[in-house]
Amino acid sequence: MILLLVGILPITILKYWILENYETQALQQRADQIRSQCRVITEELSSTGFLTGSGDESARILIEGETSRLGSLYSGRVVVVNSRFRIVRDTYGIDEGKVLIAQEVLRAFEGEEGKSYDKSNEFMEVTVPVRSTDSGKMAGVMIISVPTTDIRGGRDELGATVYILQIILILLLLGVAFYVAGLLVRPFGKVTASLDENESFLDEDISIPDYTETELLAEAYNRMRRRLRAQEESRQEFVSNVSHELKTPLTSMKVLADSLVTQENVPNEMYREFMLDITEEIDRENKIINDLLSLVKMDRKAPDINIKETNINNLIDLILKRLRPIASKQNIELVLEDYKPILAQVDETKLTLAFTNLIENGIKYNRPDGWVHVSLNMDNSFFFVKVEDSGIGIPEASQQFIFERFYRVDKSHSREIGGTGLGLAITRSAVLMHHGAIRVYSKEGEGTTFTVRIPLRYEQ
Repeated sequence: MILLLVGILPITILKYWILENYETQALQQRADQIRSQCRVITEELSSTGFLTGSGDESARILIEGETSRLGSLYSGRVVVVNSRFRIVRDTYGIDEGKVLIAQEVLRAFEGEEGKSYDKSNEFMEVTVPVRSTDSGKMAGVMIISVPTTDIRGGRDELGATVYILQIILILLLLGVAFYVAGLLVRPFGKVTASLDENESFLDEDISIPDYTETELLAEAYNRMRRRLRAQEESRQEFVSNVSHELKTPLTSMKVLADSLVTQENVPNEMYREFMLDITEEIDRENKIINDLLSLVKMDRKAPDINIKETNINNLIDLILKRLRPIASKQNIELVLEDYKPILAQVDETKLTLAFTNLIENGIKYNRPDGWVHVSLNMDNSFFFVKVEDSGIGIPEASQQFIFERFYRVDKSHSREIGGTGLGLAITRSAVLMHHGAIRVYSKEGEGTTFTVRIPLRYEQ
């Protein structure tokens, strides 16, 4: 209750002050704007002889046009009174020629600018004296009457906004009150809630420092939770990695085998070539399995890395050869642009896995009849691999998370094509093992570009 009073009373008082101040300031600003525009016209009224009727036709047309525009600008009425208190211009065309003697007019002839506000009828009247350019004496008065419904409407809208803020504040304060109440019963509630929610009790430690007994109970519980969580994460990572990373070689082997089965009288040379490709895929699968098993330990210690001089052009060429059967199913064009031969000290297995993930993602998340362009280049210290595709792209908000393990931009779409959110995490780990860097440039609906930079010489 005290929180509510402390929060609501100040904003309630402030609300009425703001609303009244808003209306006063808005009216004053409107009056100042009108006076500023009227002063331009008053100079012309005096200099053209319009007030005395001595001006020519062009002067009359000029004054009538400017007063009409001023009246239209504020959806109001402009009246011009000469020194004989006779109305010489009325934009409504009602009282021209009549005599107008009013308190505001008399004050204006004394050189005083006036402003009156009729709150009930929602209109404001501004009076501006007209001085003679020759003698400096009062030569007339301009009276402008304008509606103020928009100012009143603005005040009402502001009041509604402040009212909404009051409601939000009440809800926030109630939330804080319930939260504070919950803190009083949390010590034992955290244990029971964690044990009851079997799906989430492994997610976070609990802390119950209220009593010695509850603190010891929480520490024992947390030790048990950490052991169970480590085992569960290890199992999930292994299963997820295997299901994701073994799909490509299995698919390639099936395509090769189906090609042999569906063709009659296969030439021995083709049969031998396909069988050699299948053998290579089996060997590659064994390498991937070993690599995935080491991925679980990657965060704890440096994994084994087998560095040797490797022809990067041949490595990329082999990857594209393995992926072309998959790309042909979607009619995706695979293009390689290599500008010069590149030899680098790398772990061939890990980089093959990394580049396969990038190119395979370009195929999977592409459009029918699309393309994937792979370019290869180097300088004195690094070689560069760029993978561009014409696919669906990655939302800007997701780009900072795509290298995290198990993160998927579109879970439903990833599930349809077999994605698990591990491919880019594995790619990034492999690149970092080589002391390289990987970046992504993407626009949703317009494709994605990955750039990888790897040193030519590996240094521990």
